[in-house]
Amino acid sequence: MQTIGERLEEARKRKGISIREAAEATKIRSDYLHKFESNSFDLNLPEIYIRGFLRNYTVYLKLNPDKILVDYKTLAPNEGRGSRRENREIYGRMDLGQNARQSAEAAPAAADAETPAATPAPARSSYPAATGTGTAPIDPALLIKGGMTLIALVLVVAIIFGIKAISGGPAKPATEIKAAAQQTITLIAHDTVRVKLVQELDGAELFQGTLIKGESRNFPKRGSLLLTATALEKVEIEINGRRQANPYSGYNRVQIP
Repeated sequence: MQTIGERLEEARKRKGISIREAAEATKIRSDYLHKFESNSFDLNLPEIYIRGFLRNYTVYLKLNPDKILVDYKTLAPNEGRGSRRENREIYGRMDLGQNARQSAEAAPAAADAETPAATPAPARSSYPAATGTGTAPIDPALLIKGGMTLIALVLVVAIIFGIKAISGGPAKPATEIKAAAQQTITLIAHDTVRVKLVQELDGAELFQGTLIKGESRNFPKRGSLLLTATALEKVEIEINGRRQANPYSGYNRVQIP
């Protein structure tokens, strides 16, 4: 019985194409295709991507992908593959030229009210000290100074509120600013593709799975995101309903700022 690699190589040669031509057509690296045809599947990649590449190559060669994957599944335990880390060589950075980002600007905070002049200590009364249990008489000058201070304070407060009214009112609450700054990212599949979306700030995984042709998914966007796809050219990206440029293809991982 032929091995998986022998069937792949025979089918490719029957089509009369080279490894390089197959790599260009499938967007799969040529060294991966060499390993597939050599019956070596240790690509140092997550298992899901190895299966995806193997399926795409099998479909391209017009073989039965289900039969190939079943045979690969029986072969997998003998390969001795451990946990795989993602290949950092295929890490790209996508520059999504977003149109005019609007940042919410809070109105300047209200100026602090001027601190009123300290009320002077009461002057010694020129009246003789009261004797017995009676209270000392209040100095009329102290009453006048206190009244003037109160009037000045009222005028300062009135001026501040008048300035606020002219400048457009108080600053917007922080919750309103935060809500205005929130964004949404939409992934639209133009063909069946496997994707993974991770929030870069804390490594939280927003989605990992397969999108079928015509399917779209919405996710909250808080800061930069990392998007991995088996065929990045099949994924359309929109941010807040605006389509973004996507110059990448094949299996890739890109940063969405």
